[in-house]
Amino acid sequence: MSRALLHLSLAVSMGVSAAAAKETRLLAFGDSLTSGWGLAARDAFPAQLERALHAAGRKDVRVIASGVVGDTSAGGRARLAWSLADRPDAAIVELGANDGLRGIDPSSTYDNLDAILTELKRREIPVLLAGMYAPPNLGREYGEAFDGIYPRLAERHGVSLYPFFLDGVAVEPHLNQPDGIHPNEKGVAVIVERILPYVMKTLP
Repeated sequence: MSRALLHLSLAVSMGVSAAAAKETRLLAFGDSLTSGWGLAARDAFPAQLERALHAAGRKDVRVIASGVVGDTSAGGRARLAWSLADRPDAAIVELGANDGLRGIDPSSTYDNLDAILTELKRREIPVLLAGMYAPPNLGREYGEAFDGIYPRLAERHGVSLYPFFLDGVAVEPHLNQPDGIHPNEKGVAVIVERILPYVMKTLP
């Protein structure tokens, strides 16, 4: 290889390495609310959040979509190591909605989320914990136990808390798909608008 070609090759390589080093990887770790069930990929939470972050000046951020339809906190705990293979710089943890829908013991949900946050802390990954509320049909006692999971975990691990992932969207028919559970494109846009300031503060 000639000296000129060698210099060019090194320059290109260094440029690629510099660009990669500047990228901030944000893991969107959750269930169907994160994955965008029933929506095109560009309308789902990860894609809309990434566009909002770029518009807000964080063009370095790439949102890694890691939502699994039907996932419970136990499912998230089981697949966490696999999801961390992309070496994220920060994470949004949105799990527990399916636990509530299935009436899973809140203590089990707490233990699973506690294990997830413990591992993220061990890896020094900043976290935004997205809270969820229990379905009202499960009664007051269950609701109080379930709803208290997220503030307790946020305090225990010293992480940021977004109290309710579906804030401004739940029970609003025009912001949800026909099932009344999953946000439509406009509903996701509301979620992104409201959670964006919390995400910005969580990013390194």
